[in-house]
Amino acid sequence: MHELKHDVPSGKKKSKPWFYNLNADGIVVRDLENIEEIVSMRIPIIVASTVKSSKFNLPYVCADNEKVGMMGAEHFIERGFQEFGFYGFNDMQWSLNRYAGFSQRLAVDGFEVQTYLWPRLKDQRVWEKEQKRTTDWLKSLPKPVGIMACSDYEGQKLIEVCKTADIRVPEEVAILGANNNNLVCSLCFPPLSSIEINYEYAGYQAAELLEKLMDGEKMESQKIIANPTRIVTRHSTDILAVKDNELANALRFIREHCMEPIRISDVLNSTSLSQRVLHDRFKKIVGRSVHTEIRRVRCQKIGQLLLETNLTISQIAAKMCYYDDRHMCRYFKNETGLSPREFRKQRGHQNG
Repeated sequence: MHELKHDVPSGKKKSKPWFYNLNADGIVVRDLENIEEIVSMRIPIIVASTVKSSKFNLPYVCADNEKVGMMGAEHFIERGFQEFGFYGFNDMQWSLNRYAGFSQRLAVDGFEVQTYLWPRLKDQRVWEKEQKRTTDWLKSLPKPVGIMACSDYEGQKLIEVCKTADIRVPEEVAILGANNNNLVCSLCFPPLSSIEINYEYAGYQAAELLEKLMDGEKMESQKIIANPTRIVTRHSTDILAVKDNELANALRFIREHCMEPIRISDVLNSTSLSQRVLHDRFKKIVGRSVHTEIRRVRCQKIGQLLLETNLTISQIAAKMCYYDDRHMCRYFKNETGLSPREFRKQRGHQNG
């Protein structure tokens, strides 16, 4: 299968669209502007877009944007935030879907979201004007606040506005992007945390599907979903927004010692609280028991090692201080519903 890249000519539309000259046996389309002409070519088509092509019921690839938003909300909830914001566009469906997932997940815990959505009309999107409005919006928010940007580029803008407005990141405003564009995230100061979406694995699946379509499989609205896999935490959200210092110490202890077989008594010893008071504060503020938080953070670390390293299951079990890998696998599956190998495969890890 050959990779075909072609820039759409600008200016006046030509009588014969550019793609007629490709002599392609199959095509992956990123936008729907010329979809009717492409369909008329009667070749296998996959739409890689933020919206489905319902008119033609074509196979398509898209991100699970609601799940992206939900993951962003959980990231801030885990860090103890009580105030939340969303920064996106009001005419782009992928942004609206991420906002829907973000706000719906927060609503489950009784939280509301302050939103800033860019104007619908593109000719009104002048950054000089939006910068002033964004600054005013950020200054009006109660602090500390966790803000999810619809993409890394919007997250980068928020960080720049905070810098010029003397708003501290992440102490006053914690900012989370989406798509995990390493170049954009690392160039931010401070570096931008972001939600990683497995577009690469979805690309492999799209290539496999296109090959099947070219071999005669019918086009029947097959769908390929690019799932969010993890949050890459960088400095822009690396903070615990918990006003209770003793509770913050306990949460920090769990995070810093999550690769060790810690017990509730170990967490208790990191504070000056009684076991009953610690338990009550966890339930009231974190919404989980101490034991549940230890399990959650340890499994989160196992997942990180599964996705970010080529370590074998046995090597990860040893790093996490399990006496054998079967014990770790049972522990991980009870928490996530997936075995470590299934977790790696589902999220597109190409190794191990």
